[in-house]
Amino acid sequence: MKATRRAIETTGVIDARRQLILDEPLPVAGPTPVRVIILLAAEDEIEEAEWLRAAATSPAFRFLKEPAEDIYNLEDGRPFNDQG
Repeated sequence: MKATRRAIETTGVIDARRQLILDEPLPVAGPTPVRVIILLAAEDEIEEAEWLRAAATSPAFRFLKEPAEDIYNLEDGRPFNDQG
């Protein structure tokens, strides 16, 4: 019978000594064996701030500034309060 695995996603950094340092403690009591997969950002990957800046200044989205596109106001919908 094969063991069931579960995944935990977290973030961290690899330090100058090539050791992984997690940003927060894992929700697992140890010691216990684990399998680790490390996903590295591609060196040419665009950061989120760059994507946002490109979208904000792109002529492709210029139509969103037209009054006809401004169809919502503060009275629409309900407030969202993220408790996370």
